Amino acid sequence: MERNRFFPKTDESGSRPKHDRTAWLKGGTAVCEMPPRKPLGKAWRIVLLGAPGIGKGTQAELLCERLGTCHLSTGDVFRTARFLPEREQTAAMKAALSCMRQGALVPDKTVLGLIRDRLHCLHCSGGFMLDGFPRTVAQAKALDKIMTEEGVELTAVLNYELPLERVVARLSGRRTCANCKMVYHIVTLPPKVAEVCDRCGGSLFQREDDRPESVGVRMKAYENNTRPLIDFYQQRGLLVSISAEGTPEEIYHRTRLMALGR
Repeated sequence: MERNRFFPKTDESGSRPKHDRTAWLKGGTAVCEMPPRKPLGKAWRIVLLGAPGIGKGTQAELLCERLGTCHLSTGDVFRTARFLPEREQTAAMKAALSCMRQGALVPDKTVLGLIRDRLHCLHCSGGFMLDGFPRTVAQAKALDKIMTEEGVELTAVLNYELPLERVVARLSGRRTCANCKMVYHIVTLPPKVAEVCDRCGGSLFQREDDRPESVGVRMKAYENNTRPLIDFYQQRGLLVSISAEGTPEEIYHRTRLMALGR
């Protein structure tokens, strides 16, 4: 597969200002206040795949910061929705929040409603990196339909991979501040004082879903749900699989190498 069509060749000196994501986070008629800007190279449109805790969010930040595109995370939409006044919540947001309060999965129809609330974001001047959606083949096909209707095309699908034991080590070592939600790792990013948050002095704890036994269950569910999605994009010649071993910088440069062929 020819890789150099996926990413523009860019200068890595310094970072670029982040996009204002108001339109993405709020949906509906909300608009971003930052004026349009051109990316480094052509606007590119990416889907990110990777297991929980594998580091794709960090890679999204690095890539968007340096290549000039916008990080569109559905998780950020859900988190923002909780704090918006009811008058600012769209119908899709209200439906999603209702599911979440009941501890139920947000159905495809509702997730697609959230995406349709934000169709203008698919035309972002810097392109986009879609994180958290699609999660299933059905959602991927729905995204294809939406993008065809909008006259835009995906550039690539980045799939970050790591052996199960490494994912377990990463997640089981995470500790979260009970107060400000800052995240640490007992090996790679420990607090200055054990079990105490550097930022606010709050107590650190291990989330239930970060315990080794829970991680195994989460990974099995991810594999069952995502393998067909990986096959779906591989058949379309869009998939780029990348090892998530190493530091964020090492993974970033590997991403560039895999996508650019240099």
